[in-house]
Amino acid sequence: MSTDLRIPEVRNIRLGQDIRFDAWLYSILMDNNVAYGMNPDLIVSPEQLAFMVHLEPDQVYLPCSDDIFAMLRMEHVPSRLRKLYNRAWRIIMRMVRSALPDRQERRRVFHFCRFRYRQYIKQHTLVPSRLVKRMTNLVLAQGNILDDPWRDRRRASSLRQQEMLHFPVLREHLDALPREPLSGGIQNVRKMLNIAETARLLCLSAMSRDWLEKFPEKEEISSLMDQAERMCAELHAYLARPAGKSSTILFLCDADGGVVFDLVMIQCLIRMGHRVIVAVKDGFNFFAPTLEDMEDDPSITALLEGATLVRDPRLSKNDLLRLLREYRLVVISDGTRERLNLYRVSVTFSRAWKEADIILGKGWRNADILLGTSHMFTRDIVCYWKDEQGFHLQFRPHAPEVRKFSDADISRQALAIISTMRDAKEAGRTVMFYSCIIGSIPGETGTAIALVRTFVDSLREKMDNILIINPAEHFVEGMDGDDLMYMWEQVQRSGFIDVWRFQTFEDIEESFSLMGRKVPSQWSGKDSTFSTGCTKEMHIALDVQRKKKEMQIIGPDPRLFFRRGEYAVGKYFDSSITL
Repeated sequence: MSTDLRIPEVRNIRLGQDIRFDAWLYSILMDNNVAYGMNPDLIVSPEQLAFMVHLEPDQVYLPCSDDIFAMLRMEHVPSRLRKLYNRAWRIIMRMVRSALPDRQERRRVFHFCRFRYRQYIKQHTLVPSRLVKRMTNLVLAQGNILDDPWRDRRRASSLRQQEMLHFPVLREHLDALPREPLSGGIQNVRKMLNIAETARLLCLSAMSRDWLEKFPEKEEISSLMDQAERMCAELHAYLARPAGKSSTILFLCDADGGVVFDLVMIQCLIRMGHRVIVAVKDGFNFFAPTLEDMEDDPSITALLEGATLVRDPRLSKNDLLRLLREYRLVVISDGTRERLNLYRVSVTFSRAWKEADIILGKGWRNADILLGTSHMFTRDIVCYWKDEQGFHLQFRPHAPEVRKFSDADISRQALAIISTMRDAKEAGRTVMFYSCIIGSIPGETGTAIALVRTFVDSLREKMDNILIINPAEHFVEGMDGDDLMYMWEQVQRSGFIDVWRFQTFEDIEESFSLMGRKVPSQWSGKDSTFSTGCTKEMHIALDVQRKKKEMQIIGPDPRLFFRRGEYAVGKYFDSSITL
């Protein structure tokens, strides 16, 4: 490995150019347990990662800053990386002392942890945050700690935050009118008040740990909140709500805690007209709030009136959008018990990221991951944190190549197709929907599209007075599998389908014959039952048929479809068959 920290930005590195680097990178991914191929049931797929990070096919991504990436590439452990490892060790020792009151048990776990720690840092392949996670798991397992060891600490912290919100000196600063004269009409006054309130509450959220440990003097509160207001002057461009539009904000919590202050700030955003998804932790991560806290801590639940808490780690796009229509505040888990790691997040979190307009990350840890990397993300990022210099807030726009398809965008596409179907029905034509393999065979998407177009054209020549909806003719550039399935479900449930035809092997054989080709081996024996997309569509077809009994379903026996699970997240091809 190189001994020079002056390496190119990580986003400029490409695989396939240096065999040794590729081997080192795969080893790093395995050591940090973020290699999808080694653990596909736990690690997000490349398609799911693409919901969050904008990557070209040969780009490299690690859940850390470019600076840490560079230090991991050093032949010997650089002093800055050693300091980060030593910090991880101090965190774990603090946890051991707090969670294990028995002295002998504490010594046993301590020596075991020290042995493992030395092994981990010898090759310095672990990202420091992953080292903390791994050592935390060791302490919990070796100490036979089945419950959350810091639940009571977090509950006491929440109660303290609730009390602090009523301290006169703090309320005086939170409720004070802006220093600038309120002028320019009611809209401008409302804008000034929103900016001032949001900035002060962001400052309170960022300073939660420091102010909980030692309540600040009046001058410190005033100075930091003034600093926050100056830094948040541009925040209005991100958070101002255009007429008729409500932004969706995904809020990322922090291991320093402060969730009561966070929720008060979030209530301010909701009053401004936004929807907020709060992503908490799936289990113990020091002072970071967990799903259990959001459900059981009285200080927190008092601030969640009218919210909904989601426990499903694989929430569908349809279900998530439904919740966002019904609730202004949705609480989810990111699926992890560690610092933000986009390789390990849940499907629900990935979809929440994809549906959000803004990612609001609290604390230096989130800022390090989201701002410290040269990689671009699929959504606008706003991070805020505090350090020795005070309060900080920084923006990062999404990758310019990324286009977000909103619920309304996708529905417009669906409504255009539905309108065509309605017109056909009114003209006395039969409407057929053709469900077929499009991307179920990796690398064969082009062939699949050619097959279905050839076959549908042949059907149109044979059949009179019919409208055949061919999905391959309505592909929208930039839409992924989730978007397309969401669009087609609206079309399929419209009630205008008379015949729902599912692709058979005979259809595929005839298509190749019409194209003047033999059936390739990878297509041998394939039909729509091979596709998880078609499997989902068969479920929809049967549901529609229960309501519209005259609709015909043609194709393979429905029971042959149900060997498969949910369609793969963000993919055009399949999950594995479930036995």
